[in-house]
Amino acid sequence: MSKKILGLSFGRKMGNCEVMVKQALNACKEAGHEIRFIRVNDLDIQDCTGCISCVVSMIMGKSGKCHLKDECHILDDAIMDCDAMIVACPTFEMGPTGTFRTVCDRFGPSHDLSFRKVAIEEGLAAGKDPANLPDQRCLKKRVAALISVGGAMTRNWIAFTLPTMFALPMTMGFDVVDTYEYWGAMAYNNVVGNEPVMERMTKLGQNIADAVVCEDDGERMRWRGDHEGACPVCHCNLLTLSDDKKSIECPVCGTYGSFTVEDGKLIPHFSEEQIARSRLYYPGKLEHSTEIKTCAAPPGQIPDLKERLAPYRWE
Repeated sequence: MSKKILGLSFGRKMGNCEVMVKQALNACKEAGHEIRFIRVNDLDIQDCTGCISCVVSMIMGKSGKCHLKDECHILDDAIMDCDAMIVACPTFEMGPTGTFRTVCDRFGPSHDLSFRKVAIEEGLAAGKDPANLPDQRCLKKRVAALISVGGAMTRNWIAFTLPTMFALPMTMGFDVVDTYEYWGAMAYNNVVGNEPVMERMTKLGQNIADAVVCEDDGERMRWRGDHEGACPVCHCNLLTLSDDKKSIECPVCGTYGSFTVEDGKLIPHFSEEQIARSRLYYPGKLEHSTEIKTCAAPPGQIPDLKERLAPYRWE
């Protein structure tokens, strides 16, 4: 069964990110899937203004479309149309690029699956025109793979790139089944000269090609990466320690856990309840959207707000 696989590069033209994504896409094509590639930096995508009109629109049962007029709709349609996504981003100052973060800001609220799913279900039940509701293609079960690239020969200089990259597939409900960190890239003029990495990209593409056709949820979501990581959901090694030093949290998944030290190794432990509420899963996203709907302060909470703000209007 042929599926649509989208490759996104946030790097330079014919740079490491682009070549790695295309190597993975070639493996998908060989498996019989339809492929498409987009160099995101070529698109005119404006910064999110934080107006929250998209969220308010969906809460009111409407489409949640962004009011900004640029080329983000090209990326939007490509992502909605695909069945799987392979994303690569270079590391700028220990994290992903500004363009990547801009895309996350634009897609985060407007494409949040929990907001969209509720708006679609309630809208259809009320007999609303589907054209005036969020794009129903968002309800497809889809998979993704993430690739971070950094030139530094010391791995901790790219520490925040891959964990931050989860923000893009997470909000839309893509199940990430493989990730790869390419560090030390400065040792090669181009990744095409690093055969082990190119072979790994072929394997990454094969993993996506395999996962995207799975009908069974458990098999589709099965982790196919070559490392387990500290977190059983995102498989990242980034953990934060509580103020009292007694518990840990996965900052990617938002799940709390405990740890033990066995044979000199720190062993993280996450309960099934905490795993189930990871924000990479729908219940975790629904938990957050419900929080926004029920806890956000309404207009008029501060009656004299205009007067209070007057001393800060320096323009």
